[in-house]
Amino acid sequence: MSEVNNTLNERGARYGNYSDVAGTTQQLMAIVECGANYEHLNAEQKTSLFMICNKIARAVNGDPQYFDNYRDIAGYATLAERACEVVRGDSD
Repeated sequence: MSEVNNTLNERGARYGNYSDVAGTTQQLMAIVECGANYEHLNAEQKTSLFMICNKIARAVNGDPQYFDNYRDIAGYATLAERACEVVRGDSD
């Protein structure tokens, strides 16, 4: 088995079936994109929300005890917060 296949098998065991994760991510993003102010988000905020949705999808389709997903969610939320500070002029 190739190195890529080994990696895909390992990730599938940790995060769940890729098709399921992708479907859940897209369902969550559809909800996010329906927000009245979605169009006013900047690229960092939109990407952070997408990545948070993806991490949620991994948690609910794969190993829910894998703490890295939750750390990643916190990290992407922090990046979105920093993007807000830059837009508002609150950054150091």
